[in-house]
Amino acid sequence: MLMIRPLALAAVLAAGFMLSGCDVTRSSVVVTRSPGSTYTPARAATPAPPPGGSYRVSKGDTLYSIAFRNKVDFRDLASWNGIASPYTIWPGQDLRLSPPGHEDKPPASHAAPVVATAPPPPAGHPAPAGQPVQPPAAAQPPPAHVADTGAALPPAVPAPATTTNTPVVIAGKPAESLVPTPPPPSAPVTQPPAPVENPPASTPIVTSGATRSAGGINWRWPADGAMLKKFSSSDAIPGIEVGGKAGDPVRAAADGVVVYSGNGLVGYGELVIIKHSDSFLSAYGHNRKRLVKEGEKVKAGQSVAEMGSTGATRDELQFQIRRDGNPVDPLQYLPPR
Repeated sequence: MLMIRPLALAAVLAAGFMLSGCDVTRSSVVVTRSPGSTYTPARAATPAPPPGGSYRVSKGDTLYSIAFRNKVDFRDLASWNGIASPYTIWPGQDLRLSPPGHEDKPPASHAAPVVATAPPPPAGHPAPAGQPVQPPAAAQPPPAHVADTGAALPPAVPAPATTTNTPVVIAGKPAESLVPTPPPPSAPVTQPPAPVENPPASTPIVTSGATRSAGGINWRWPADGAMLKKFSSSDAIPGIEVGGKAGDPVRAAADGVVVYSGNGLVGYGELVIIKHSDSFLSAYGHNRKRLVKEGEKVKAGQSVAEMGSTGATRDELQFQIRRDGNPVDPLQYLPPR
C-alpha cells in the first residue's frame, strides 16, 4: 500500500487550489467601459474617401454640381472650404476636395550634404597627408551679407527705368485718361435662388403611378421605358439607364428643389439635379431639353426634361440617386415594376 507523507499531501492539495483559482480568474474577467463612453455601431457601408486635391470653379458651376462631380457630400465640401449657406462661389476660386490637413504633402527637400573640414594646422606645421590645405585668411572672399555688425553695405544699383512705368503725354488728352481702368471682379456664382412655389404650366405633373417610401422620401420612376442597364458602383457614371425615344417626358422621382440645370458635367449631357433632402439628390442625364431652372421647386411626377441622347449614343435617361454624396442603387428606392 502506497503511503503519502503528510507534507507531500499538503503540497498536492495547495497546488490543486492554486490551479482552480487560476481557472476561476480566467473565466470571471469582466470588461467595463470607462465612464461617459458610448458605443457606436459600424456603418453598413464605408463611404468613399475624399478625392483630395483642389478644383477651380468655372462659370456655371454650383457647389452641388462640384460635389456631385467629385462624389462628395455638398455639406462636407462647404465645410472644408468655410462656405456658409447660401453657398456662394466665384469663377476662378479654388476649392479643396478633402478636409484640411488631409492633402497630399510634397516630399521633403533634400539638404545639400555637409562636408566637415578640419581646422587649419598651426603655423609652421605642414598639413597631414590627405587633408586639403586651407587658404590663408586673406585669400578668403568676403561674405556676401554682413549681419548685426553695423558694417555699411555697397549702395544698391538702381533698376533701369522701363517704358511701362514712364508716363506718356498725348496732346489734347488729360493724364487721367491714360490710366487703365482695372477690370471688374468676376461675378459670383451663387447657389439657386429662392424656390419657385408653383411649377411652370409647361411642366405637367403626373400623379398616377406606383410609389415607394424609402429613406423618408416617396419615390417614383422617372421615366416609363424599360431599364437598359443596372447599377454598378464601379462604373465611371454609376446609375441606371432607362430607355425610350427622343422627347419622352423625364419626371422628378420625388419632391424637391432643382440645384443644377446645365451641361457642364462631362459625360452627362443636358443634366438636371434635384435635392430632396440634406441626404438625398437625384440626377437626370442625357436629356434633349431641360424644362426647369435652378431654384425651382418641383413635385414628384413633374416633367423636368425631355429624353434625348446628349452625351450618349442612344436616346435614354441616365438616372442616379446620391445619398450623402455617395451613389446608391436606385432600385433600392424606386417601386418594383
